[in-house]
Amino acid sequence: MKAIELEKTYNPGDFEDRIYQYWETGGYFKPGGDDSKEPFVIVIPPPNVTGVLHMGHGLNNSLQDILIRYQRMQGRPTLWVPGTDHAGIATQNVVERRLKEKGLTRHSLGREKFIEETWKVKEEHHSIITRQLKKIGASCDWSRERFTMDEGLSGAVREVFVTLHERGLIYKGEYLVNWCPSCGTALADDEVDHEEEQGALHHVKYPLSDGSGFIEVATTRPETMFGDTAVAVHPEDDRYSSVVGKMIDLPLTDRKIKIITDSFCNREFGSGAVKITPAHDPNDWDIGNRHNLERINILNDNGTLNNNVPEPYRGMDVITARKATIKALEEGGFLTKIEDQPHKVGHCYRCKSVIEPYMSDQWFVKMDTMADKAMKAWEEDRIRFYPKRWENTYSHWLKGIRDWCISRQLWWGHRIPAWTCSDCGEILVKRQDPVECSKCGSKNLVQDPDVLDTWFSSWLWPFSTLGWPEKTSDLEKFFPTTALVTGYDIIFFWVARMIMASEEFMGQAPFKDIYITPLVRDKSGRKMSKSLGNGIDPLDIVDQYGADAMKFTLAYLSAQGQDIPLDMDDIKLGSRFCNKVWNASRYILMNLEGRSLIDIDDKILNTVDRWIYHRLNKAVENVNKAVDAYRFDDMAHSVYEFFWNDFCDWYVEATKLYLYSNSNDEKDRAVSILLDVLNKSLRLLHPFMSFLTEEIYQKLPGVNSPLIIADFPQVDEKMNNPELENQFSQLQDLVQSVRSFRSEFNIPPAKSIKVRVKTDDASLVDFLTSEGELVSSLIHCDDFGLLGDENRSGSVTAVGKTFEAYLYIREMIDVDKEKARLLKNIAKNEKLFDSTKKKLGNERFTSNAPDEVIQKEKEKLDEFKNAIEKMKSYLNELES
Repeated sequence: MKAIELEKTYNPGDFEDRIYQYWETGGYFKPGGDDSKEPFVIVIPPPNVTGVLHMGHGLNNSLQDILIRYQRMQGRPTLWVPGTDHAGIATQNVVERRLKEKGLTRHSLGREKFIEETWKVKEEHHSIITRQLKKIGASCDWSRERFTMDEGLSGAVREVFVTLHERGLIYKGEYLVNWCPSCGTALADDEVDHEEEQGALHHVKYPLSDGSGFIEVATTRPETMFGDTAVAVHPEDDRYSSVVGKMIDLPLTDRKIKIITDSFCNREFGSGAVKITPAHDPNDWDIGNRHNLERINILNDNGTLNNNVPEPYRGMDVITARKATIKALEEGGFLTKIEDQPHKVGHCYRCKSVIEPYMSDQWFVKMDTMADKAMKAWEEDRIRFYPKRWENTYSHWLKGIRDWCISRQLWWGHRIPAWTCSDCGEILVKRQDPVECSKCGSKNLVQDPDVLDTWFSSWLWPFSTLGWPEKTSDLEKFFPTTALVTGYDIIFFWVARMIMASEEFMGQAPFKDIYITPLVRDKSGRKMSKSLGNGIDPLDIVDQYGADAMKFTLAYLSAQGQDIPLDMDDIKLGSRFCNKVWNASRYILMNLEGRSLIDIDDKILNTVDRWIYHRLNKAVENVNKAVDAYRFDDMAHSVYEFFWNDFCDWYVEATKLYLYSNSNDEKDRAVSILLDVLNKSLRLLHPFMSFLTEEIYQKLPGVNSPLIIADFPQVDEKMNNPELENQFSQLQDLVQSVRSFRSEFNIPPAKSIKVRVKTDDASLVDFLTSEGELVSSLIHCDDFGLLGDENRSGSVTAVGKTFEAYLYIREMIDVDKEKARLLKNIAKNEKLFDSTKKKLGNERFTSNAPDEVIQKEKEKLDEFKNAIEKMKSYLNELES
């Protein structure tokens, strides 16, 4: 057999694009496997079509790819459905910004032309996202790619809207909604980010109309007084019992309003008297309904004050109007004082503009009955969160759920399938566009101008992407899906709603497992964002280190429930591992020259061979358990420890004894087993380092099919050998002790030494006796054995857990020089020990430092103590 050449230097840029094209054109991303096995299905959290992938996407899709590739290699029919979201508000904002640069608006362009321009932007960004996902190695089935506004999904959206309307779960009505003046649309409660800001509490005197005095109110938003329709006090507040029912002259206006009582009022806040503005505050809305108060909307849809306010304030934005109102109140003698008052302010989750409570006609979904079904799915353990603590977020949101405002005042999105008859006012909600009014027969119908909330299409994602409402073969075979991998910030936006929709329309949960990914942060613990400029582009990582290095590093760092602090240097961990795999494989393949491969069975295995198969079994077992628990860090740690430590540092090193022997039969045996373990190792590593392992695997002798569909290694019970593992761990302890000793006294590996071992462990005696040649090769010893009656003079002792090793090295070292060096190092470590001990004894340090910092100092203290004891023992040996 000829040697097989790998490039001397690992360079992922040489093969990653080529390998991906090979997989895709070969159809290996499509579901295959054993149809008798349960399918494994993931639907991708669809990235917004306006965006490009950030590190959150990089993490999310890397972890999904690990699961998909693992299950594919288990022989299960495996499907990863890709797709993108039309992202109504975000996409429309992008297009409107582009139009603004050209001096245009969507209104000057017209709805039809605007939609055409938006589709162009969609196609542009979609192609970028697709290329990025392929670049990082996402093994999605691109033949099944979906878009939330493609024909099939649009049909599903319409079917759901009409059906829910028929069931009485969708209604239209005037209500107070969250309004983004910048985006020009209503938002659901979940789309509002509440941030605490420093505001002010303004105390204002409202004169009683009978001239008998005034009542004082306190407000953080004095500009809304123009919409006041009452002042309320608590019915048990004796301070105001004499004025309840009286009229007030509303300052700065010519209107009169009444003093009413309502138990919602907090007697301890401000003056205890509250101005009631039903059209601009949710609590005031409820009070207004209870007392049948007038609702006066004072805002235009762009956030400026409208004609329902006095002339001087019309057209002002809210902040300007607030300043003008405060000035006028002060000049009129109505303002008594202003106090600092922190309060929560709602912001648009997309553009970050301040949200205004705004009264308008909107479409809503009744959520209570669907929320009950989603809660039951969790209570019955039909869905499961990883980490489990996120179940609290899910259940808490369902318990406090409010009806969902689903209409958006946009042009980009699914147009609401509702028409109003201009002649009789009848509202028609239809699956097909109506041509005449079902009530009066008029053909004068006008479709609702609004579109549906983006989440209204994505809450159908797990089944609409598989062809629903049609009864497709994909829907029958692949629904429900298996797992969802997503971020914590959309548990209520998306996860809970998908469960609701699926329970409502499919009668079951859309997936069993919900894995909530960590958040990728910078090294300072800050969330990565464009505004902070601290983000990392996944493609920059791929360009510098390769996709495998990124995926492995992210998995290695993904401890369940802990965020990931990341910078570019961290990816070196994965890069070094990729290099290790490449170089170890290159070494093995270079040693094939002149060799003949033999069949591997139990008869030809020696002790170290049995040990490596046992360790391989343990690694496979650990990965299987970690996959079931969605512990990605445990998966990555297991394969890392096996390949780097067990295989490379120990087994490959040990096989040099046989590989470089004078026996061709022994060389053939060693190479055959090395190749078999390498083959299985590459299959073990493939989900985590897909390109690299595929490139090497296809060069192995006898391989004629791609690694992507090869079998994942299976646990072979007959190869499990706990007793051998215990013996080999003692061997490792011995070898490491001797190597550490060599390093301590600067004795190079090439210089052979005499070693004798003393132990009371009978099993270790047998093991060392039978494996003396192996031990000698690992510690570079030309005279190894168990301690007999020979003189220990000239030896130094290395103590292990179950043995003492005597190293005869006095003749190889300058004893006086080594004693001086040891004394110097002992003094140095004693100084460090005392300094650390003093630090830990400082109450100021221990009471203020984080627990992990204190723990690290304690570990350092132990390290210094052990080093001192070790060096003192060496010193005693040299002095004896």
